[in-house]
Order: sequence, then C-alpha cells, then structure tokens
Amino acid sequence: MTNQTKIFLTRLMALFFLTALCRCASQTEIKQGQNENQDDQGLATGKTTPNTWDEQGIASPDWQDIPVPVESEAGVVWQLQDLSDDFNYEAKADDKGRDFLSKWDDFYHNQWAGPGLTEWRRDRSYVTDGQLHMWATRKPGSDKINMGCITSKKRVIYPVYIEARAKIMNSTLASNVWLLSPDDTQEIDIVEAYGADYSESAQKDHSYFSKKIHISHHVFIRDPFQDYQPKDAGSWYSNGTTWNRDYHRFGVYWKNPWHLEYYIDGQLVRTVSGKDMIDPFFYTNATRPGDPSVDTRTGLSKEMDIIINTEDQTWRSTPASGLQSETYTPTDNELENIENNTFKVDWIRVYKPVEK
Repeated sequence: MTNQTKIFLTRLMALFFLTALCRCASQTEIKQGQNENQDDQGLATGKTTPNTWDEQGIASPDWQDIPVPVESEAGVVWQLQDLSDDFNYEAKADDKGRDFLSKWDDFYHNQWAGPGLTEWRRDRSYVTDGQLHMWATRKPGSDKINMGCITSKKRVIYPVYIEARAKIMNSTLASNVWLLSPDDTQEIDIVEAYGADYSESAQKDHSYFSKKIHISHHVFIRDPFQDYQPKDAGSWYSNGTTWNRDYHRFGVYWKNPWHLEYYIDGQLVRTVSGKDMIDPFFYTNATRPGDPSVDTRTGLSKEMDIIINTEDQTWRSTPASGLQSETYTPTDNELENIENNTFKVDWIRVYKPVEK
C-alpha cells in the first residue's frame, strides 16, 4: 500500500469519525430541547404530570398513566379517539389557531347565545399553560354576562367513555361538560356544577351547591316543549368534597341507548339504566313521541356534540319564586374576581371499546 493511499484512508476515517461525533451532539441537543419543552408544557399549574416522550420524540398525553375506570369486557380494549385534547398548545382568545380549530368551534353548536343572563362570546375562551380557560365578565351597559362555550367538530355515539379533568369555578355560574344531539332532543350531562362558597345575590351561604355535582341526562320534545330528566337524589352527587378547591376527573360511560355510568375521580358514583329511567314518558318514540300507547322508544340513540361551557341559568338568576334568597347570579363585585369566574379544563379524553 502506497503512502498516498495510507494518507487518503487515514483522512477518510477521520472524516467518518467527525461526522458521527457531530450527529451524536445534534441528537443530544434535540433531546435537551425536548426536555425543555416537556418542562414548559408539563409543569404548568394544575397539570397532572409532566409530559413523557416516546422513542420518536412525540409527546404522550397527560392521562397516559390513568386507566379508563370502566371494566372492559373480555376480548375488548379501549381505543383513544382523536377528539381527545390535552390542550398542550397555545390558542389566543381572538385567534385560536390550527391546533384548537382542528378539534373545536369556539361557540355553541348553533346560533343560540345561551340561557338566562348568558351571552356566549368566541373571545371568552383561550388555551394556555396546557389548559382550556373560560372566563366571565359583565357585558357593558347590561345585566348580561359574557362567557365562553366550545363545541367539538366531531360527534360521539355509544359505546363511548368520555372524561374531563377540570377545576370547577368558585362561582354561582355553571361549569359544564356535556353532550347534546344536533336537534337538541337528547342530552347527557357529564358534569354540571355551581361551585360558589357564598352568593352575594342571595346573601347567603352557597355550600349546598358547592358540595354537589349534577350528573344527569335529558330527553326532550321540542314542540310543544317537554323535558324529562331524573329527579332522584342520586342525580346530585355529594361525598363531602367542596368541588372548587381542586381539579377532579368527571366521566361518563355511554354504553348503549339505555345505560349510563358516571365516574368521578375514577370511581363509579351513579348508574342509570333501563327504559323507565332513561325515557319513562316515551319522548324518544320513533313514531308519535310522548304517546305511551305506542312504545317505539329509541332512548339515547343519537350522535352528540361535546360541549364545554359556562353559563347563567334562568332557574337560578330568575327563580319562579321571585325570592331574593333564591336568586343565584354573580354580582358585579363577584365578577371582578376573574380567578373565581374562570373554568379550567386540563384535558378531555374519549375512548371507544374495540375488539382486540
């Protein structure tokens, strides 16, 4: 082997070694950058755990170590659906961006502006620090309250498990995660809560409501309007917790048209099952709705939108009794406390049972 050949081979080996060294350094920088992003996204206030990263450097969802609490049947596994959202991105109130708008519309599922004193606005919701935020303010020159509402761009249908991790507002306004059919005739309330410790409008303690979570469903006839929902004590769940103190998980397993299971913090707290619990008045009849002489009930059988919102409700701000002591709506003074009137959702996940 000539000296020139030896010199050439030596230089070639040195170049190969240098290239490999640069590649290793580059991968180390990438990994460090990923870890920095992990800290930024995962350690925000109220997050469950920091994000972890798979071998491809893709962020895993916040709920990855939290099992679906529903016991699956033999040969069935839970498959995560792309409606799920960990809110690990930024979405401005007036410019939501691609990540948000690929999953959500920042309004109700039709043009209705809301119940009671509610007036939903697109700019009353935003995403930051890994959470969805919705806050309430008084509409200038009005008794109306501007609030946020978002609706999923895809619908869900049974069998499906839906769960949100959220922090209930310390407010007389409702903090809600719910499902509603496009024609407004079928509804499932995953969480509906009124979290204020005290009500200035009623001038009294509000802990009766702040310690309860409303978990229910509705079936409607729209014309003439008729509404059924269960009125049993179990629809107002309480275990001594004051729900505005911390984040909690609220879920529902919509197994079929006649069976609902409600879960809070991973525990089964309510089961509603059977035709006489889901629709005792035949409102879901395929023919002659509301006519008990013909049983063509379909139950909770329609596709539904996922809706996350806050709202003032007529039965609370304008009670039938007209009594001040039963009037629950935030005063201007209470609305000045933005933190108390902000509903925060850490994540929402959707699973369907599929065969292995």
